[in-house]
Amino acid sequence: MVVFIVILILSLVALVFSADYFVSGAVSIAKQMGVSSLVIGLTIVGLGTSAPEILVSGISSLQGNSGLAVGNALGSNIANIGMVLGVTAIIAPIAMPSGIMRREIPILMGISVLCYLLAFDGLGQIDAVFMLVGLVVFLGWLIRSSRGNAQADDFSDEFDSEMTTKKAWVAFSLGLLGLLFSSKLLVWAAVNIAQYYGVSDLVIGLSIVAVGTSLPELASSIMSVIKTEGDLAIGNVIGSNIYNLLAVYSLPGLFAPNVLDQSVLYRDFPVMLFLTGILFVFGYKFFKKTGCISRLEGFALISFYVGYQWFILQ
Repeated sequence: MVVFIVILILSLVALVFSADYFVSGAVSIAKQMGVSSLVIGLTIVGLGTSAPEILVSGISSLQGNSGLAVGNALGSNIANIGMVLGVTAIIAPIAMPSGIMRREIPILMGISVLCYLLAFDGLGQIDAVFMLVGLVVFLGWLIRSSRGNAQADDFSDEFDSEMTTKKAWVAFSLGLLGLLFSSKLLVWAAVNIAQYYGVSDLVIGLSIVAVGTSLPELASSIMSVIKTEGDLAIGNVIGSNIYNLLAVYSLPGLFAPNVLDQSVLYRDFPVMLFLTGILFVFGYKFFKKTGCISRLEGFALISFYVGYQWFILQ
């Protein structure tokens, strides 16, 4: 069992580093092909930072472990708000610009509620196709509404480098191979650990795997507030959660249609919706034009997340 735990930890580390190489290589290639920074920032970088969740969900679904895939998607969203924003806010309060409150958070809430309603009759292929179409529509809207906004350019520049074409392709290829290999190892180790301890692959997905695949978002958010760009931290989490629902949660329905575990419907989805709703409360508190997540609220978020993890692992 120790071997499986070590492999799980090593595969999580490899997953994070592979995603970084993959995104850096992809960004460099796209820039050399003349793709605009706006498109790169909103598509390649956005989807690339969700690559760990996408690969883990896809591989586990293909192997028949749909519980792990669903747990990874929902668990990552819960971890992004409870753990990532909680830890980040403790380091420095996170500003919540009015634009995010008017557009992105309502969109995230709408998508979350829709996915929840679709889940009651099971997660099928029609549901999956509907969500993937929604992803394409969302990306199109994002690009169109962000034209002239330098924020997307700044985000993509974080991954910019002086890579030659050859180095970019090497980084991209090694990153992709690393993602595939480490994702497969992670799923294998997680399933064996779940079987050994008698817990479901859903719980493993909601806990260990979700925390591991949320590490890129945690690192990115912490760096954002250190650079006094807290709006990037909240934007990063909201964008990641939308990708997780439309691109990650849809994969079990596409590859392994199934009726969801009742605990997903009456425990995990409601927790995710509750935390998403909390973002509204923090953003509109005291009816100020610009809300924020204070250190005290960050502590409350992380405390709630720790309590949730304790509850599902009992």
